[in-house]
Amino acid sequence: MLMRTDAFRELDRLTQQVWGTAQHPAVMPMDAYRAGEEFVVHFDIPGAVPESIDLDIERNVLTVRVERRSTAPDGAEMIASERASGTHTRQLILGDTLDTERIDARYDAGVLTLRIPVSEKAKPRKISISGTGEKPRQIPA
Repeated sequence: MLMRTDAFRELDRLTQQVWGTAQHPAVMPMDAYRAGEEFVVHFDIPGAVPESIDLDIERNVLTVRVERRSTAPDGAEMIASERASGTHTRQLILGDTLDTERIDARYDAGVLTLRIPVSEKAKPRKISISGTGEKPRQIPA
C-alpha cells in the first residue's frame, strides 16, 4: 500500500484543488530535432495503447490526440492520483519545407516517434549557369 506522510504536501495539493492553481507538468512532453534529411519528433505517452493514438494533419498543423484510461477499477478509492488520464491533445505547426505526405509514425515503449522528411524543394541544390563566354555587345544609344 502507498502511504504519504508529508502533511505540507497534502495541504498544498488540497489548496491547489480548491483554488485551481495546480501546476501540472506537460501531459505529452516532446523532443524535436532535425537529423539529416528528416525532422524527428518524440512524444512521451506512457500507458497509451496504439489504438488510442490519433494523428491528423490539416494544412501544416499536426494534431496528436491520445486517450489514457485510469488503471484503477471503477469504484476504487484513489489514495494518490498523479498520472494523467483522459484525452490529451498536442499540436505542432510544421514548416512548409516538410513533406507531410510521407510522415512515418511508430509507437514503442511509451514513445511515439514521428519522422517527417524534408521536401525535395527545400533541399539545397546546385544551379547550373549557362552562357557562351562571349563579351556582351554594346548597344548604341
